[in-house]
Amino acid sequence: MLNIIDALPAGFFATTAGDLHSLLSGPTLIHLPGRRSEPLFVSILLHGNEDTGLKAVQKVLSRYRGKPLPRALSLFVGNVEAAREGVRRLDGQPDFNRIWPGCESQGSPEERMMAQVVEAMRLRNVFASIDIHNNTGLNPHYACINRLDQNFFHLARLFSRITVYFVLPVGVQAMAFAALCPAVTVECGKAGAGASDDHAADFVDAALHLDHFPIHPVARHDLDLYHTVALVKVPETIGFTFGQGEADIVFVDDLDHFNFTELPAGTSFGQVAPDGSLPLQAYNDEGRDVAANYFEIRDGELLTRQPVMPAMLTRNERIIRQDCLCYLMERLPYEGV
Repeated sequence: MLNIIDALPAGFFATTAGDLHSLLSGPTLIHLPGRRSEPLFVSILLHGNEDTGLKAVQKVLSRYRGKPLPRALSLFVGNVEAAREGVRRLDGQPDFNRIWPGCESQGSPEERMMAQVVEAMRLRNVFASIDIHNNTGLNPHYACINRLDQNFFHLARLFSRITVYFVLPVGVQAMAFAALCPAVTVECGKAGAGASDDHAADFVDAALHLDHFPIHPVARHDLDLYHTVALVKVPETIGFTFGQGEADIVFVDDLDHFNFTELPAGTSFGQVAPDGSLPLQAYNDEGRDVAANYFEIRDGELLTRQPVMPAMLTRNERIIRQDCLCYLMERLPYEGV
């Protein structure tokens, strides 16, 4: 299933995510040479509706037309079929950012393909890894890491001072590459924002210019570090809507405005049946449902039980069903220098 090529396909600079299928028959690993041989790995379109990665790479590579790259670049173009339809993933497909080595199961062709990508990059002595994403709610640009390590901090800080450490969900690209090199996932806000494309492009360009990672720690005042404490899901049996209507949960209309806001205990997420059971699940790093630690029902309102800071809250029903409602975070002490 994996295509491996050593040059950009004709028409790459003019294509859109929706038209990539006319250039690439499926997931493709593209190896491009550079002055430094240890490659930067960049993955894009693991979710087909998140096109900032493609636009950013097009911008970066257009700067070096006719000139050598500062460092070799290995570009993985993920879910071309979903990109054709403008969706995260097609019905019946796995999530391309949940099937990398370390995922809960490793038997599907797609999982074997991702393992092949990781092995190919191990043999090339990969220098660093960047996975580029968008999200559907109102969020600042931020970086995500899976190891509390200074090289990971330095790579994340090139993109944003806001850095989130997480270990769930498993099977994500950055976690698989963390065993090989500093690896980061960057969340670039909503797709379609030109500023997001430019920010991601400048980040990739800066990473290509890195000769090595600094020996000194990232300064304390240069990093806002958070840790995800729970992954919040709406069970399949629970119906929901936003603002008004009839459903098991009627979330507040502007729920995604809570992202990266420190919410006090007693903040309302919406209306629910006053005598019903808690209609959310919240899984901690050990995979236990701890929703009752963070939410409660009082007089028909779904309230936060303790202070929380959400991230990636979205009003997109398809994304909520395919992935999650949000993550809950806490600040993580960082000493730095």
